[in-house]
Amino acid sequence: GGVVPEIASRKHIERINYVIEDALKQAKVTLEDITAVSVTYGPGLVGALLVGVGAAKAIAYAAGKPLVGVHHIEGHIAANYIEHQELEPPFLCLVVSGGHTHLVQVHSYTEFEVIGCTHDDAAGEAFDKVARVLNLPYPGGPQIDRLAKEGQNVYALAKPRTENPMDFSFSGLKSSVLQFKERCKRRNAEFVPADLACSFQETALKSLLSRVVYALDHVEGIRHFVVAGGVAANSRLRTLITETVAPNYPDIEFTIPPLSCCTDNAAMIAIAGTIAYQHGKTGSFDISADPGMELE
Repeated sequence: GGVVPEIASRKHIERINYVIEDALKQAKVTLEDITAVSVTYGPGLVGALLVGVGAAKAIAYAAGKPLVGVHHIEGHIAANYIEHQELEPPFLCLVVSGGHTHLVQVHSYTEFEVIGCTHDDAAGEAFDKVARVLNLPYPGGPQIDRLAKEGQNVYALAKPRTENPMDFSFSGLKSSVLQFKERCKRRNAEFVPADLACSFQETALKSLLSRVVYALDHVEGIRHFVVAGGVAANSRLRTLITETVAPNYPDIEFTIPPLSCCTDNAAMIAIAGTIAYQHGKTGSFDISADPGMELE
C-alpha cells in the first residue's frame, strides 16, 4: 500500500542514469557546462539515498566538479526560492511532507532552528495511512483531499495533543480513524467514507495550524511565514492559511509554493545546493547516506 524500500532502491538503480541524461538533454547542457553537483544525502530511505549519493559522486568525480551534500528538508524550504525569488530569510517555515513535519525558524540561507516537530507520524504519513484504511490508492494525500470535498466534518475524532504547543502528533488521530471504522464494523453500522475523510482532514489540518498560530503569537520577530513540503499541495490547507490564518496577521507576509514545487523534486535540491555552494559549503567524496540526519 506504499513505498517498499527494497523495490524503491532497485527502481532508483534502474532509472537514475536515464533521468540524469534526460535532464541534461532538456536543459540543453552537458556535464562540462554545470558548476557543481548537489545531492540529497539525508534523511530518508537509506537504499534510495545511497543510489543518489553514489551517482552524484561518480558524476562529480568524472566531470571534475565540486560535490555538494543537501539536507532533504533544506531542499523543501529552498523550493520556495524557485518561484519567489524575492524571498529572503529570516522567516518561519512549516515543513509538511510524507516523512517530516517541522516548524523551522530560517535565520539565514544556511542557518536553521527547529522549534517544533512531530513525536510520531508525519502529517503526510498519516494521510497515506488513513487513505489505506479507506481503501484509497497510493499516494493517499491527494485522494483524501479529493474525497474530503464530497463530505462533511461530522465525525468526532481524537484531537492530537502534545506537551510542547509547537510540536505535532498524528498517530492518535490515525488510530482514531481506524478504531472508528472497526466500531462501525462490529456494530454492522454504515459510515460515509467522504465524511470520514473530511473529518480526518479537518482535524489534522486544524491541529497543524493551531501550532502555527501559537508560533506566530509567541515567537518574536516573525515577519514572514512560508509553507513547504508535499502536504503544502493540499487544497484545504492552502485555503485555511490564506482565508483563515493570514487575515489575522496583517503585518506578516504569507508565502505558499506553487504545486509543482511542493512534492519531492530535483530543482529544490539544485537550489539548496547552489545556495550552499555560494556560501562555500562543498562536500567531500567521503559523504554517505544519513537516513536520520538532523536539520540543525
